[in-house]
Amino acid sequence: MTNNKVAIVTGASSGNGRAIAKRLAQDGFTVVCSDLHPDARPGGYEDDADTPTHEAIVRSGGQATFIAANATSMTEMTSLVGGAVDQYGRLDVMVNNAGIFTGLATIVDEKEEDFDKTIAVNLKGVWIGSKLAITQFLKQDVVGDTRGTIVNIASIGGLIGLAQEPGYCASKGGVVNLTRQLAVDFAAEQIRVNAVCPGFLATAMVRPFLDDPDLNTGLHAQSPWPNLGTANDVAQAVSFLSSEESRWMTGSSLTVDGGFTAR
Repeated sequence: MTNNKVAIVTGASSGNGRAIAKRLAQDGFTVVCSDLHPDARPGGYEDDADTPTHEAIVRSGGQATFIAANATSMTEMTSLVGGAVDQYGRLDVMVNNAGIFTGLATIVDEKEEDFDKTIAVNLKGVWIGSKLAITQFLKQDVVGDTRGTIVNIASIGGLIGLAQEPGYCASKGGVVNLTRQLAVDFAAEQIRVNAVCPGFLATAMVRPFLDDPDLNTGLHAQSPWPNLGTANDVAQAVSFLSSEESRWMTGSSLTVDGGFTAR
């Protein structure tokens, strides 16, 4: 299946990004996978982690390529977006997924360099990706009912306070409100901007929580749903927000958290 549309997914080598890229390929998108390198992050839960995401997509009959880029670099992200457009002619969906988590600490103990890095990747990276995507969208004609779509991967940490995560919560809160702001500015241009706010999932980033018996028990105790989610749950939400089925949605933050934030 092909829909003749092109999507970029940052942080596509592992976890949520990998699942998102693979799902969009199933939906018929040509997917430009981007990350610092194509290899999956160690400690993940992927059953095919030894195969780079773009190669896994091609082996499954999809269309994909890989372009290395640091989400915090305007120069490298410009090359990413430009390379995608040069190769495929346009850009339809930008998924700003690249993110980091530097560990638990209160603001008293959080290192300044960890805070700066968290803001740079999680918030500035989304700002750069959105800026470049919207600049490209404005050059394009409307297809269906949309000129272009952005899906930002935020977090429940952008909606509520999570213990000992000051920098992370600040960065993801910024992503949530940047999503709203961009939606307001570019709705008239038929450019949609939405966010997905995942809860605690089985990914390499969350593995330290899941491997710690006390933290694992605490996560399950705080979640109304009896089990934790997976990266595929996030990918399905991104699939919806990237499709015409969500044509009148913009500025929304869709929680995928098993009811964690509903308490």
